[in-house]
Amino acid sequence: MGAEFKDYYAILGVPRTASEDELKKAYRQLARKYHPDVATDKRQAEEKFKEINEAYQVLGDPENRRKYDTLGANWNQPDGVPGPSGPRARRGSPRSGRSAEFQFDGTGFSDFFEQFFGQHGRTGDPIGGTARRGADIEGDLAVDLHEVLDGAVRSVSLRHEDPRTGEEQTTTFRVRIPAGVRDGQLIRVAGKGEEGLGGDAGDLLLRVRLVPHPDYQVRGSDLVTELELPPWYFVLGTEVSVPTLNGPVTIRVPAGAVPGQQLRIRGKGLPTDGGGTRGDLFAVLSINLPTEVSEAERALWKQLAELSQSKR
Repeated sequence: MGAEFKDYYAILGVPRTASEDELKKAYRQLARKYHPDVATDKRQAEEKFKEINEAYQVLGDPENRRKYDTLGANWNQPDGVPGPSGPRARRGSPRSGRSAEFQFDGTGFSDFFEQFFGQHGRTGDPIGGTARRGADIEGDLAVDLHEVLDGAVRSVSLRHEDPRTGEEQTTTFRVRIPAGVRDGQLIRVAGKGEEGLGGDAGDLLLRVRLVPHPDYQVRGSDLVTELELPPWYFVLGTEVSVPTLNGPVTIRVPAGAVPGQQLRIRGKGLPTDGGGTRGDLFAVLSINLPTEVSEAERALWKQLAELSQSKR
C-alpha cells in the first residue's frame, strides 16, 4: 500500500526557502479561494482545500517542515525517515507476530501524510493469558470549524493487510464528530480496532486535528478574526459587516477606536464543552492603509495633515 509523494511547496505555490509569513500568506489566499463555502464547484474545491490544508499542516509546523525537508530522494525508502517504526505505522500482530500496516480513507489526510506525519499505529498490545483483547488502532481526523460548530457524521475506511492471508482488507464505518470537539481530543469508535484472541476487539481512536481557517483563530471556545478598516473610520466610527460561521452580522465601530482594539460579538464562537452555549467572536481592528492615492486624494491628505498640525 504505497503512498504518492506530495510536493507541499508546489501545492502552496511557494519556494522551498519561503518564510513562515510567506507560507501563511500563501495558505490564506488559497484557502479563501478554494474554501467549499465560497467555491462554485464544491466537490473539486473540497479536494483542493484538503490538499492546501495538508500542505500547511506540514510546512506551517517547524518540526514537520524540517522532517519533510530531510526526505529528499530517499523519501520512499524503508530508511528514508528515522524513527522507531520506519516510514509507515507497522506493528506486530498479536495473533501471528507478523507486521500490520494501517491506512485510512475519509480522514481528510492523504496516505503520504498518514505515513510520515500522522500519529497512528497500534497501542496496548496484550501480553499473557489465553483470552486477549485486540489492540487499539490510532489515527488522525481532520475536522473543520463548521463540523466543530454543528457536529457531523463522517464515513471513514480502514485499510490493512491481513497478516494471516496477506490480502488487503477494507472496513468502512461511520464516525460521529460531536459539536464542540477540541484539537487533540480523541474520538473513540468502540470495537473497530484489531480482533481479539478469545477476547473483545480493540477500539479505533481518532485524534482530532483542527483544520486551520483562513479567517479565524481558535482560542478555546472563542474565535478571533482581523477586521481591517480605513483610517477615517477609526476617527469617525462606522457600521461594518463581519463574517461569522453562521453568516455576516453588522457591528458598530465606535468613533475614536484604536488599532488592536477587540470588539466582542457574543455567542458567535464555538460550542463550549457542554455544547449548550457558545463562545464569542472577537474582531481585532487593524488599519488598512491605501497603497496608491490619486492627486486629489493626496491633496486631501496633505490638507488633513496641515489642519492637524495647526492644532498643536
